[in-house]
Amino acid sequence: PITTSMKNSKGRGLHTVHPIGRDCTGVPCWTGPRIPGEGILIGDKIYSGVTLTLDNCLLPPERLQQSPSAEHGLSADTEEQLRMRGCELIQAAGILLRLPQVAMATGQILFQRFYYCKSFVRHCAEMVAMACVHLASKIEEEPRRVRDVLNVFYHLKHSKGKRTQVPMPLDASYISAKAQVIKTERRVLKELGFCVHVKHPHKIIVMYLQVLECEKNTKLVQTAWNYMNDSLRTDVFLRFSAETVACACIYLSARTLQIPLPDQPPWFLLFGASEEDLREICGRILRLYSLPNVSLPSMLKEVDQCHLALDARIAKAKLAGGGLLAVGTPTLDVPSSFSPASKERNSVHVSFQKKVWKKHCSLLCFIWTPFWVSALRLTSLSVFRRSRSVSSPLRSVSPTHRQKISRRDREREKERERRRERERERGRGRRDEYSRRR
Repeated sequence: PITTSMKNSKGRGLHTVHPIGRDCTGVPCWTGPRIPGEGILIGDKIYSGVTLTLDNCLLPPERLQQSPSAEHGLSADTEEQLRMRGCELIQAAGILLRLPQVAMATGQILFQRFYYCKSFVRHCAEMVAMACVHLASKIEEEPRRVRDVLNVFYHLKHSKGKRTQVPMPLDASYISAKAQVIKTERRVLKELGFCVHVKHPHKIIVMYLQVLECEKNTKLVQTAWNYMNDSLRTDVFLRFSAETVACACIYLSARTLQIPLPDQPPWFLLFGASEEDLREICGRILRLYSLPNVSLPSMLKEVDQCHLALDARIAKAKLAGGGLLAVGTPTLDVPSSFSPASKERNSVHVSFQKKVWKKHCSLLCFIWTPFWVSALRLTSLSVFRRSRSVSSPLRSVSPTHRQKISRRDREREKERERRRERERERGRGRRDEYSRRR
């Protein structure tokens, strides 16, 4: 099938599959019957297409229930704290880098998505946060150098309780960190399948408040905006659409400020949201303000313990022959007769191969012998000539004769130099004569 790329007002690409005919750009595309859930039927064969939409960014419930970090033994509270700390780090780094709020929001959502594909136990949260900031700045067309990202994170890490800050030294550790950020950025793109489209509810909140005729209430607008920014530290953008999150932020801010909104019928039904989803999103946002303040070293210590336990479990499975590799992939049993040398071969077949080989060798010798003889004669003759004329005479003469030869070479070089000087004099004379006549 032919995949056509379109861009919205923000410049993000949306890929759609058009049947052959004439699509929106005038390109011929397929108009045959489409089988739902199976692909496109062209003749006798079925072809499947890849469609990238913003709906693909929402994770299924079965994947949200068990994260990779929980499978590796990390507790749910520690994972939630690490997610919140990582998003706060991205927000602080974006402010120092003077990135727009949209870029910081994109980096936080990419951070949340990545850790539903990979585990905190296997991947450093700080390095992934750097990669998400760098990637989000390029996605939102506000690129920043890796050097600037490293400087900002170094400042955030070492500025606690210190007024004077020493800049990051340009040594081997800096080069290694820069290469690691680039490598982690590639890993994030690979795990997300290069699907980095993010739909933010910033403009949606303003538009919904205009529909509700509450856009002049600046306190309500600012409170909803603040709740939306705080929701980026949770995983609500992986569970619900941006329109539902925008309705939840308006719902929560109106309840906090005790501002009545239309309820006959409920206003959020106009925007396709349900009250159950709004209450769940509000509960996740309010949970952020009740989380205990856990120190980062204690969380990293728990992550290290889970890492050691996972390595020990993998090593034990290897020793026990459990059939698992280091990444949890089942191994394939290699047959004992895998090598061709260990296979039993038929003696009749071997003797027949020897006879055929001897016959070919004799035929090749008969054909190529005259050519080899002539080649050897020419080679020996050229070697003999080169030994007499081309080879350096300084290797086979006496020291006295060697001095005479070197003196002769110096005289020849002087003679050539005098000849070149005479040629230059003649050239200057001809040019002077030509200019005098002119």
